[in-house]
Amino acid sequence: MSTGTVTLLSSPLRPVGVASVQGTLALDLTPRQDPPDVSHRATSPAGDVVDIGRAARREFERFSGRIIQAVVEIVGGDRPVSQVLRWTTPAVHQDLGRRAQLVAQAVGRRPGQGGIHGTRPQVVAVHTCFVSADVAEVSAHVRYGHRSRAVAARFERHRDRWVCAALEFA
Repeated sequence: MSTGTVTLLSSPLRPVGVASVQGTLALDLTPRQDPPDVSHRATSPAGDVVDIGRAARREFERFSGRIIQAVVEIVGGDRPVSQVLRWTTPAVHQDLGRRAQLVAQAVGRRPGQGGIHGTRPQVVAVHTCFVSADVAEVSAHVRYGHRSRAVAARFERHRDRWVCAALEFA
């Protein structure tokens, strides 16, 4: 039974070395010297899960780059959100409208009328990964003057048309 008192040891504590495998997760902290095993990675040069043709990739990257450019211009107040209605799901369209409204209110303007920011955003790079033949994920580097942002999007094919189904800004 505990009395609530603490007994101090009179001898100093000895240093204990760190084991290369610690705790219940058994993490191996020793450095690896062998090259990484790449046999399980996708063979596509772009890192796709499924391989698509070069022409289809180029066409999709041009399309997705134009949509991302339109999206950042909508959020920046340079375009009305109605311009991407056909290429977005209702949830993405509604979120874009909300974002554009918030930005416009912050500067005392109406969304889609232009002139909210001094510089227009420019899509610098677009990278795609085809998860399946009907699903692609896109990351884009967007420059606003001297500042940069990242935009991630998920496109899904609906009725032979690509539609932005998810959109994230960072």
